[in-house]
Amino acid sequence: MSDSPLSLAAHIRRELSIDQQLALTTAATRLQSEFDGTFGVATIERFLHSSYDQFAGRATIANFLPLLAERFARQRLNALARVEGKVSDGKPTVLFLCTHNAGRSQMALGYFTFLAGENGVAWSGGSEPGNEINPSAVQAMSEVGIDITGEFPKPWTDEIVRAADVVVTMGCGDACPIFPGKRYENWDLPDPAGQGIDAVRPIRDDIEERIRRLLADLGITPTR
Repeated sequence: MSDSPLSLAAHIRRELSIDQQLALTTAATRLQSEFDGTFGVATIERFLHSSYDQFAGRATIANFLPLLAERFARQRLNALARVEGKVSDGKPTVLFLCTHNAGRSQMALGYFTFLAGENGVAWSGGSEPGNEINPSAVQAMSEVGIDITGEFPKPWTDEIVRAADVVVTMGCGDACPIFPGKRYENWDLPDPAGQGIDAVRPIRDDIEERIRRLLADLGITPTR
């Protein structure tokens, strides 16, 4: 594969619109600029393509696909950089997993990011990612001043799990990935799927308490 930033265009599926092709090519160029000196063009394009594939079969708005693919590829490349020792900032890294990555794991990610600030890294994923974040979870988090509308349901990948110091599972059962040597915690929480705001608030509050205990265990002082 060529190392030219434009080489992506030759590998894009024919069924994509011109706008989508241009958006993916632009995404590849941005990622190549961000990860210059860390990963080669071939690796970046491979991650962008496979990230696109993760969403292509279930995205409700096709025009958002290139953006979702770029954001997920960026997360995966950051994870791979940690796995390969190309990032050594010493920040604890936590992965929150549930079934649909639409409620519990997204609220946990929101709380961790809000409370840890720049002192930790967190990601989330699902065994069967949904199409959107649970509106009741969004509302519940908004009530405590945390905006999770910028997140989106996504799967996990090997490099993301391998990069995590702690993997927190919430109901994904046997589908949750098991990697030897990883620290695992299982949080027994009700599934907020299909629940109204009154049912989700106690789940949210339980998650906050668990996140604060996890931060203390990791030696991270909450910023709030």
